[in-house]
Amino acid sequence: MIAPIVVAILFLGLPWLIFHYVTRWKTAATLTGSDEQLLDQLHETARRLDDRLCSIERIMAADNPDWKQQCAPDAPRLTSTSDELDLDAELARLSARSRAKEVR
Repeated sequence: MIAPIVVAILFLGLPWLIFHYVTRWKTAATLTGSDEQLLDQLHETARRLDDRLCSIERIMAADNPDWKQQCAPDAPRLTSTSDELDLDAELARLSARSRAKEVR
């Protein structure tokens, strides 16, 4: 009586449990297409806002060269410098990696 129960658990229950959670982990680890589109839209919006901020800073600097010192002398800049991570390349890399996971 115990032997058929143990065999059923080992050969039916355990593999079912493992495959169930493997499929759950695979679906939860990837971005959906709508998530990628939203991420692309947010990245484009952030890039446009950064361009606008740079334009405003140029206008302000032409009008008053010391305007930054008067407002906030230690405020961090939002524009990237040469030693910072290239966000466009990083976004493209992550997007390609998530698409490759979806293909698998």
